[in-house]
Amino acid sequence: METSIVGVGVSVSDRFRGVVGEKATRIENLAPRAQQMDVKVTHRAYHNGRMEDSTVELTLSGKGLPVVRAEAVDGDKFTALDLAVDKLTEQVRRAKEKRVDARRRPRGAVLDKGTGALSGVDLQPASADVLRAVATGEIPLITGEETEEDYTPVVIRTKRFEPEWMTVEDAVDRMELVGHDFFLFIDARTDHPSVVYRRKGWDYGVISLTTAAPPSAELAS
Repeated sequence: METSIVGVGVSVSDRFRGVVGEKATRIENLAPRAQQMDVKVTHRAYHNGRMEDSTVELTLSGKGLPVVRAEAVDGDKFTALDLAVDKLTEQVRRAKEKRVDARRRPRGAVLDKGTGALSGVDLQPASADVLRAVATGEIPLITGEETEEDYTPVVIRTKRFEPEWMTVEDAVDRMELVGHDFFLFIDARTDHPSVVYRRKGWDYGVISLTTAAPPSAELAS
């Protein structure tokens, strides 16, 4: 398995590269089909009295495998690496256990191929209030340039992704692999923007918007 290490605001020492190599061997033994592990180390220095910290992001990928990501933050980048590796290996183990459990006793979303009916998940529209707040920008965002009067303890991190069309079952698998409690996607059966989320055990729910997204170029061709 190949490894790629990138440092942002920090140099990557030979010692750190050596530790990454040891961790990569551990991960490769657990996920032999993995072909690439990308490591990103970001050092942040604060000017408001907070201690400096480092963020280690791991991305595991391979041919025919979903991408698995893990992230950890600590004042020491070696400790952050250990935490991120523990998260990554736990996500890979959970994915393996889920596949074994699904073969023995399927849970969660169940598709009846004969009728096309989907059972085992909750379907409900997103709240109109939430949609309105997002559309009008009522939810405050922290940019770092706010005055004291604009201060709010709520910090909202924003990320933008290209839309992906997939089934609910595939979305659940992707959610488990990235280690999140939810996963945003576009339902390939309905073209509706949707979110799958974890409930209890292996039970999941789905929230779908009633507005359909334009079909992807691959599906339209």
